[in-house]
Amino acid sequence: MGINAFQLKWIAIITMLIDHTGAILYGDNSGIFRMIGRIAFPIFCFLLVEGFFHTKDVHRYMLRLALFALVSEIPYELAFYRRIFIPVQNVFFTLLIGMALMYVLEKNKNIALQAAYVLLAMWGAYMLRTDYGYRGILLIVIFYYFYKHRAAAVTLAAGWNFLYGLGAVQNWGVLASPFLALYNGERGPKMRYFFYVFYPAHLLILYVIDMYMNGGRAFYIY
Repeated sequence: MGINAFQLKWIAIITMLIDHTGAILYGDNSGIFRMIGRIAFPIFCFLLVEGFFHTKDVHRYMLRLALFALVSEIPYELAFYRRIFIPVQNVFFTLLIGMALMYVLEKNKNIALQAAYVLLAMWGAYMLRTDYGYRGILLIVIFYYFYKHRAAAVTLAAGWNFLYGLGAVQNWGVLASPFLALYNGERGPKMRYFFYVFYPAHLLILYVIDMYMNGGRAFYIY
């Protein structure tokens, strides 16, 4: 019973697609799309931590994240900003920083050093302007430290959605909590590379649709 990792990934992918469809195609009229879309990121962070503790090769995992962070950057900038070479980074950079942080934390058990590494990672995400920024790193840290305490992790992750302030659209991310609580620890069918390819591909498709629907110049250089 419950929900396996495969099913969780699909919930995250579908809600992310809904979110991006609203943001890219409907702009200020994307309210319900963005609310539903807030479910995706907490699930992706949860699955990142699950993947970290189960992977046989964390270096390859990080290399995969780095590769698709680079591949996805121009589609991300085009879809959301109609510009390229601007100082914002897609969510793969956030996940990559989180993965690298967990790797370092596993190698260094000194509490003071760990606190310094967490703060450094949060600062790095903030300075790089990655999607979800330092708050995204904090959510990964929550799932990492409470990996063996599901109830606490889900509760704290639910509270994380309110760090953006009461009434913020991210508050709707609390709806991810029931799905995380139902996770049964099973992987389910493999779909290792689907999300990696889907992320830049769907952004490019939405960008093209947006150009067709709304017209205007294709993109600006910066």
